Amino acid sequence: MCGIVGYLGNKNAVPVIINGLRRLEYRGYDSAGIAVLNGGISLEKCKGKVSDLEAKINGSIKEANIGIGHTRWATHGEPNDVNAHPHTSNNGSLVLIHNGIIENYASLKEALIQRGYTFASDTDTEVLVNLIEDVKKSENTSLAKAVRIALNQVIGAYAIAVFDKDNKDQIVVAKKGSPLVVGVGEGEYFIASDATPFLEFTKKAIYLEDDEMAVINRGQDIEVLSIPDNRTIDPYIHQLEMDLASIEKGGYEHFMLKEIYEQPKSIGDTLRGRLLPDQGLIQMDGVYQFQEKLINANRILIIGCGTSWHAGLVAEYIFEELARIPVEVEYASEFRYRNPVITEKDVVIAISQSGETADTLAAIKLAKERGATIFGICNVVGSSIARETHAGAYTHAGPEIGVASTKAFTAQVAVLSLIAIKIAHKKGLLKESYYHRLLSELHEIPNKIEEMLKSDAQSKYIAELYKDAPNFLYLGRGYNFPVALEGALKLKEISYIHAEGYPAAEMKHGPIALIDENMPVVVIAPKSGQYEKIVSNIQEVKAREGKVIAIVNDGDSEIAKMADHVIEVKDTMEVFSPLLTTIPLQLLSYHIAVMRGCNVDQPRNLAKSVTVE
Repeated sequence: MCGIVGYLGNKNAVPVIINGLRRLEYRGYDSAGIAVLNGGISLEKCKGKVSDLEAKINGSIKEANIGIGHTRWATHGEPNDVNAHPHTSNNGSLVLIHNGIIENYASLKEALIQRGYTFASDTDTEVLVNLIEDVKKSENTSLAKAVRIALNQVIGAYAIAVFDKDNKDQIVVAKKGSPLVVGVGEGEYFIASDATPFLEFTKKAIYLEDDEMAVINRGQDIEVLSIPDNRTIDPYIHQLEMDLASIEKGGYEHFMLKEIYEQPKSIGDTLRGRLLPDQGLIQMDGVYQFQEKLINANRILIIGCGTSWHAGLVAEYIFEELARIPVEVEYASEFRYRNPVITEKDVVIAISQSGETADTLAAIKLAKERGATIFGICNVVGSSIARETHAGAYTHAGPEIGVASTKAFTAQVAVLSLIAIKIAHKKGLLKESYYHRLLSELHEIPNKIEEMLKSDAQSKYIAELYKDAPNFLYLGRGYNFPVALEGALKLKEISYIHAEGYPAAEMKHGPIALIDENMPVVVIAPKSGQYEKIVSNIQEVKAREGKVIAIVNDGDSEIAKMADHVIEVKDTMEVFSPLLTTIPLQLLSYHIAVMRGCNVDQPRNLAKSVTVE
């Protein structure tokens, strides 16, 4: 879950790499480092953020036009100066950066120690760079061939970039299980974990596939090779649609706040061209290609991690209610290890914001091997999940930089809603009047969120009252039970307050023991078929002196009489209520975290894209 950056061209590599690291810091911020080649190797690295690296450099690295940089989220070895990347080989000739985990690093390290190698760090990365050096020396071969031979001995995941101090015109990169993209400019190349570091320089990008490496030589076309068999591969150059403004804060204090306020646009962009209420149509090419599979599926398996898993839980309610297809929602990390029963009649929907989540990718591959049809939902064009699935849909939420996911969640729920409605209509399960009402109401969701976002004074007020609470409890029923889970996750992620989400009816089966005058209880309580039940749950909390923060529809006076605080959301059909009720929970978490002095965009111990197990 680290960020890697590289440059080879005619520009000064140092500012290009540092700026790229800033853009990738959401991927890891335990430590950072840079190495360039300017006569010899100039290398600086340190524990902390990219700003700490900049302060340490302070102009000490001379101009160079080849270099690599890294921002780390620690896996092997604690965050410190020594374990920071880049790492050099024993003889000082090779410099390497790495995102991923080398699972057999211990046995490789032991073999290298027996051959006289020494190690300064605790990282698997230092093992890899010395393995490449060892192959290069023993085989008396080129760096590119040494990388390929070494990687055929490696078990695990990696995205690497490596150069040799004796060749100022070449960088070798390789990928397996971790993302890597090469930007193609005019007489220059950019290397990164995603495209954001080089958007202002080029919109042309090559996304390496697993088990591929690329030899990048100055002034030459890029050479892409298969790692297992050295076969030459003709690379496909993508034209990026992302713009620079989308990855800047745009006047907001934090990326998270910007992304919360972008949700009317991100949901609108996700629906645009797909949802045509005036024509009574939903147009989705990916669904159209495989709609018979979806219609005739024995069941739908939805897999995801974290917030994407919560979006899948919302979809379970929607698919079963509208399309009458059995749905199971699985943690991708558990799915792959329990020998799941999968048949050719199953459809697997894999959800991931980044499209690079390691556990989700592994689960996809397992399901494909067993004959299931795989439908992917992700936000990043050209990502691994987009390439690995049979069909899919992009969410079009735009880049999400804040580690705590906000707009990606609502965009995922919007896409899943479209698919469920389309399949239900195709199966003849919806009355035409109800179908058209669904389309019209979903079309209005961005406008309703826009209205809700015009004022969040109540969220700020409540945040000030409860920012020092040690625990929160979130309760919801039906469609809003997953929203309770998501609200609790947001609070945990960015404010470090312990929070749990529960189905409201389960409160009596344990969590009610925690409720006293010091326990804030957030109850998601819009008008629904279970409204009276949720009112009873609120009364149970109040009977035990709990503090109730209720999310209610506009003008709900009944709950307002019982709750300590209410935050109002716009009315909508129950099936779409999670798209609205999640908004005040995002804002509440954000304001509490800011008031507690937490780093909202880069919460401790977390990284945006979990590309390692």
